[in-house]
Amino acid sequence: MYGRPRPDRFLAGLDWFASWYIPASTGKDYYRPAPPADRPTELTVTARDSVADDVIALRLAAPDRRQLPRWQPGAHLDLDLPSGLRRQYSLCGDPADRYAYRIAVRHLPDGGGGSAEVHRELAVGTRVSVAGPRNAFPFAGEPRVLLIAGGIGITPVLPMAYEAAWRGLDWRLVHAGRTRASLPFAAELDRLARQHPGRIEILADDEHGGCPDAAALLARAPEDAAVYACGPAPMLDALQGALPQSPAAALHFERFTAAPIVDGKPFTLRLRDGRELPVPADQSALEVLRAAEPATAYSCQQGFCGVCKVRVRSGAVDHRDRKLTDAQRAAGEMLVCVSRADEGGCLELDV
Repeated sequence: MYGRPRPDRFLAGLDWFASWYIPASTGKDYYRPAPPADRPTELTVTARDSVADDVIALRLAAPDRRQLPRWQPGAHLDLDLPSGLRRQYSLCGDPADRYAYRIAVRHLPDGGGGSAEVHRELAVGTRVSVAGPRNAFPFAGEPRVLLIAGGIGITPVLPMAYEAAWRGLDWRLVHAGRTRASLPFAAELDRLARQHPGRIEILADDEHGGCPDAAALLARAPEDAAVYACGPAPMLDALQGALPQSPAAALHFERFTAAPIVDGKPFTLRLRDGRELPVPADQSALEVLRAAEPATAYSCQQGFCGVCKVRVRSGAVDHRDRKLTDAQRAAGEMLVCVSRADEGGCLELDV
């Protein structure tokens, strides 16, 4: 569930009208995103700020100060790190700023190494290669909206709050986490809350007697509201379970962790050197590959970035990604983070 709005002729006409009317009547630019830039471009780190415990925000701009591609709330960048790792980070700045992007990264000591490298290597003045922006978590701007963020999950949600306020929507935002010091952009949210009284609530576990209940969070939603949520997997799972009994009409969310395996069946991977790797029902092909080949490239673990693409030499693939085209699948390409084989099947990989 990523909140993709279906094409609609009326909405398309409304979009055309907005692209003319909004600049003419308000003097503000209309945010129609550019197509994602598949070819990487080089940007420079122009600012680096601590925004919470173990969280830094980086401002990225073009070395020649040119305008950057437009983006909408929910978008992310593919960031190529000096080591060769590629990671996705949500854009958390102002979509109206055409000259800089902002990302925030929490240092995860037990992560895949990307966050540690960002904190260690990306000082002001460092040049990095990025691709995008891309959006797998688009904000449709429904009239009534509840925004829920857990910890670093505020990064795609914060621009949605700015957009909702600018559009004059009926919106609420709840940001939850362990402590106030651990919550990114708490000071910025305090400023926004003063501008929009009653719209923003910060819930630190140590100040409110523990983690907030999912049903209580959803009870804050206006009637028939759309809910946009990003945070830890247990929080998102709890919100899904509590949705039917809530006043909300729909839940859209983004995970920062691997997608859960649904209806997984055991199968086998065969590598070029002849090794056969059993894939259990509760593990992904990527997990098994990384255990055998630690240098295996990956990033989103959710089937939309394409970094973990491999060629399948033989075997029938159960494609579960949202990235590959029919032609790519027919050519034998596969994203090992989410796609699998049928029970007992064997996929021979060009790895």
